[in-house]
Amino acid sequence: MMMRMVLTLSALLCASPALAVDLLQIYQDAQSNDARYAAAKAAYQARQERLPQAKAGLRPSINLDARYNYNDIDVDYDSPTFNSGRRNYSAYDYGVNLTQPIYRRQNMLAVSQAEIEVAQAGTELDLAAQDLILRTAQAYFDVLLARYNLRTERSQQSALAEQLEQAKRNFVVGTATITDQREAQARYDLTSARVLVAENDLRVAQEALQVLTGKPITDELAGLRPSVDFEAPTPTSIDAWVNRAYANNLEILRARQTVEIAQTEIKVQRAGHQPTLDLVGSLSQNHQGSSAFGVGSDTSAGVIGVEFNLPLYQGGAVNSRTREAIAAEQRSADELENTRRTVAQSTREAYLGVTSGIAQVSAYQQAVSSTELQLESTKLGQEVGVRTQVDVLNAEGQLALARLDLARSVYNTLLSQLRLQASVGRLVEADLLSINDLLEENAGANANTGTTTNNSANTSNSARPGPAANTKPK
Repeated sequence: MMMRMVLTLSALLCASPALAVDLLQIYQDAQSNDARYAAAKAAYQARQERLPQAKAGLRPSINLDARYNYNDIDVDYDSPTFNSGRRNYSAYDYGVNLTQPIYRRQNMLAVSQAEIEVAQAGTELDLAAQDLILRTAQAYFDVLLARYNLRTERSQQSALAEQLEQAKRNFVVGTATITDQREAQARYDLTSARVLVAENDLRVAQEALQVLTGKPITDELAGLRPSVDFEAPTPTSIDAWVNRAYANNLEILRARQTVEIAQTEIKVQRAGHQPTLDLVGSLSQNHQGSSAFGVGSDTSAGVIGVEFNLPLYQGGAVNSRTREAIAAEQRSADELENTRRTVAQSTREAYLGVTSGIAQVSAYQQAVSSTELQLESTKLGQEVGVRTQVDVLNAEGQLALARLDLARSVYNTLLSQLRLQASVGRLVEADLLSINDLLEENAGANANTGTTTNNSANTSNSARPGPAANTKPK
């Protein structure tokens, strides 16, 4: 069953200045400058070379070798037939040697293993792309929330400053006690401390965003539009989402590929007992200089044949490496099971984050409406003398907290939607663009227009591209 609600955030978000930077611009900067994503792309490119390296083991190897020797010999013969003495001469030879593997089981398996490793590198790059989207959205919303919190605290500080000045004046004229003045001073000092904390939180959030973009955040960030639509995830069954995650989650896929690599490694090590057969050939030229002990010569030779090798005993190394590979395969299988359980948990958390977030947003929206009415009533009560300025400030503080909680629930719900997409391996740049459509430079200018914008967690397979689309470097 589809659930939809329209949120009005008119008092929640303040206007941003012209030329505000939006989420898409931050993401594009992060794609170009984020060191973690750049390292992932470099790792992907490096892993691509595993396959040609493995295939080289099935191709011929050709070597050119050459030698030159200068010989200085002093010989003393016992027989008078030969002349004793010291002689010297030069000798050199050079040739080309070729080896073409005909049957090498280990080399064949190494190619299969490299193909899996290359596929795993693509999976890891897709994971890095998803992670970049999540980190960018998280950092962006952290700045927006910290900015709004700072504005709320400064507004409270300004209101309490007015109350403090009024308390001081009333004390001077005798209409208030020293206790009233000290209470006002204490409230003002406490809020001033919270302003310092909020300023620091905003600076920390901006620094975290700067880590992604690689440059200072000098411009204001675009805020959310005054109204946002949320839809419940489709399908509505949490188990259906978990099953999707089992089938498509990239962490699980990477773990499966690790198991396949480990299983192939067992075969590679066991192949150490198997024979090898190579085609060998060579062309050589040899020159032997003349001396008093013999006649010089020039020799040319061409050789072609096959070479068979059968390992009989290698000190137990093959068996040991095989046992090691079997243990590594068991470890990877256990890690796969752990990954499945972890992904199932994170998928459930993301799903509940969306569904619970929608309910929380609705509740906080109602809370904001109620506290707005409370504030109006309190101000009216102050006018007729049944409420004090302190009561008005308390009502304003409650309204500010309700609006802050509403903002936090909106941001958390949007992030939960992204995490839910990532859990099923379908988080792509288009998901970030849909959130970017909810932003505008002057977010508060249209606060009362009632405009609605869709933002859905509906993820039917036919409507979304695969996770690997446009993520690998050219």
